[in-house]
Amino acid sequence: MEIKIKNKKQPLSFGVKFVRELDKIAGLERENISLGMGLTKTLPGLDVFDPAVLSDIIYCATFGNSPRPGRNDVDDYIDGLEVGELEALFDDVKKEVNEANAIKAAIKNRKA
Repeated sequence: MEIKIKNKKQPLSFGVKFVRELDKIAGLERENISLGMGLTKTLPGLDVFDPAVLSDIIYCATFGNSPRPGRNDVDDYIDGLEVGELEALFDDVKKEVNEANAIKAAIKNRKA
């Protein structure tokens, strides 16, 4: 999946590195020990169309891009979308996340 932020194509990747990036932003930490859980905490936000969650997911999915868009760039991109475009982006991102090999098991267990 690709999106265009500031007129630059940004491929989005939803593999293991994406999950690690998401853990940095949305994971649990206790006594300076990372417990992960970013994926578990974040996915429900996609279902309710939370734009902050969408921004976090897009930012994390651009981990390998050079140059990588900043968090403000991603926020501005989302803020600039019309309602129909935003809904379509949510749907596209949800579809890509659900089809990503690295996280299929987590999604299957979440639905169970």
